[in-house]
Amino acid sequence: MSTSADLQLDLQGDIAIVRLTRASKRNALNDALILALRDTFQNLPSSVRAVVIDGDGPHFCAGLDLSEIKERDAGQGMMHSRMWHQALACIEQGPVPVVAALHGAVVGGGLELASACHIRVADASTFYALPEGSRGIFVGGGGSVRIPKLIGVARMTDMMMTGRVYNAEDGERANFAQYLVPEGAALDKAIEIARRVATNAPLTNYALMHALPRIAEQPADHGFFTEALISGIVQDAPDAKERVRAFLEGKAGKVTKS
Repeated sequence: MSTSADLQLDLQGDIAIVRLTRASKRNALNDALILALRDTFQNLPSSVRAVVIDGDGPHFCAGLDLSEIKERDAGQGMMHSRMWHQALACIEQGPVPVVAALHGAVVGGGLELASACHIRVADASTFYALPEGSRGIFVGGGGSVRIPKLIGVARMTDMMMTGRVYNAEDGERANFAQYLVPEGAALDKAIEIARRVATNAPLTNYALMHALPRIAEQPADHGFFTEALISGIVQDAPDAKERVRAFLEGKAGKVTKS
């Protein structure tokens, strides 16, 4: 286990749990925490096959720590935003899948952090908001790119203009999270999912993380070609060949109704 003032890394076999540890501040994101996230994901042990991000205390993350807002000119503001972009890209475009365990506030920068993860599990206490509009600021951690891909531009515009808050149930329907569980169960469910994801062939997981989002933004003919390339590369991996062989020999389970 590795611990800092703002972040805790707990290794459990091939799963890493990254926990925000600013519970007294509702895990609000200051620069130190953003840089700790960047450094943690840039230096994950090679044994890690999946990561869970969790927040200590009753809230996942209540957004930007407004006490750290400084007077910046336009250039300084742009570079500060780019620092956030780099840090959250280490999560979204890192080496392994990341599952977010959401509870309580998932607000502003907290929602930007959650949207950088690949799978989101919310419990019944979760609520989502983007209060930047009422505070005279704009999202700066990649939210304008990632969040509309989850919920659409119109919903994000409404949230920022009106201060609308989504509860856990409405948030799941709007696609903030792929899973909704009872209050207090998000972390256990996220770990369960991470352990399942970690059993996949590593190159398959990497392709799903990195190829699918790019293919979705390509013209169809480019997407088909990219798909063919990635399919050929992934199926050539020794791990993939072994898994296909096991299935053909009846040694692997078949898909059944859950």
